[in-house]
Amino acid sequence: MTPKSFYRRIEGELADLENSSLLREVPDMDHGAAKEIVFKGRDLLNLASNDYLGLAMDERLIQASAEAVREYGCGAAASRLVTGNFRIYDELERELASFKEQEDSMLFTSGYAANLAIMDSFAGRRTIVFSDKLNHASILDGIRMSGARHVRYRHNDIKHLKKRMESAKDAQSRILITDTIFSMDGDLANLEEIADICDFYDTMLVLDEAHAEGVFGGGKGIAHERGIVDRVDLHMGAFSKGFGSLGGAVSGRKELISYLRNKGRSFIFTTALPPAVIGANLAALRIVADDSSRGAKLLEMSRGLKNYLEFCGFDCGQSESQIIPVILGDNETALAARDRLIEEGIYAAAIRPPTVPEGTARLRLSLRADLTEEDLQKIRNGFAGLKAGQE
Repeated sequence: MTPKSFYRRIEGELADLENSSLLREVPDMDHGAAKEIVFKGRDLLNLASNDYLGLAMDERLIQASAEAVREYGCGAAASRLVTGNFRIYDELERELASFKEQEDSMLFTSGYAANLAIMDSFAGRRTIVFSDKLNHASILDGIRMSGARHVRYRHNDIKHLKKRMESAKDAQSRILITDTIFSMDGDLANLEEIADICDFYDTMLVLDEAHAEGVFGGGKGIAHERGIVDRVDLHMGAFSKGFGSLGGAVSGRKELISYLRNKGRSFIFTTALPPAVIGANLAALRIVADDSSRGAKLLEMSRGLKNYLEFCGFDCGQSESQIIPVILGDNETALAARDRLIEEGIYAAAIRPPTVPEGTARLRLSLRADLTEEDLQKIRNGFAGLKAGQE
């Protein structure tokens, strides 16, 4: 049978991606969440996962997950609003709300689904949503789906945000949403100034703390560390990063969470997370609540490695977190650097456009709290060799 015409267009676009070193494929990876991964038969130190606290392989999470499966089975079998709700789901939401110092919390299948639901519920055609230019794709997609007017401000540019906000001061409805840690750069949002602006212009403030929870503010996030938690209307977070499991969550005042529960389509029309995930989430939350020292250790380690990389001459941007970009420029250089590190026993992700702007392809280092001094020396040696090879 002759292929339909659209196949030719798709084949041409795939060829263009390959010629630009932008074609993506799922890596041949085994044990991708572990500190040591197997990639194409080689043992490599993993600097590419978001398991910041090293909890994904923690025996306490594994045990809690197994116990939940034995008690509740493998699947929820329905949405939470039908029959897909078990006791441990409510227990997790109560404990998360207490941990985040909020009145209520609700779970989502992912952080992506949580951001879609927030925009779907609180934004509409008469809403203006202000968004940092480097916000995560889930935020941008949520705004697009909501039909709201999307006003982007330059990354971390408070003066530009004020100008944008002033021009929309007569709007019927305003929301500002921002990541607190920007996932490709590792830098932090100027939350105190953003909160001041939102207070002045009577604007709903939503924070995406996905990459900060478990690490900053005793594990509660950067809003807690900065002392502005009560000035934030909705706190979005994720169990899929620092907590080592899966799922998104939103915390806030009871009426806002109730509204989200009734309006958020990605919650209403989705089968609930499986019990195994909820069991692991509960265990991870309790571990972090009992002892937040892993996050503090991780940040200290990250500062030390960033200082070393900059001393070697690498551009690490404005990172202030466990995410350290090594900005190399063109796609081919980033891919070659990734392959060179693989030869040294290190796996670091090569990030290219459109995920990052043109000309800023990079290695994205995601550090983890269970790295040893021997691991860190291996990383330092690997990058020292990479720099020597570039000169």
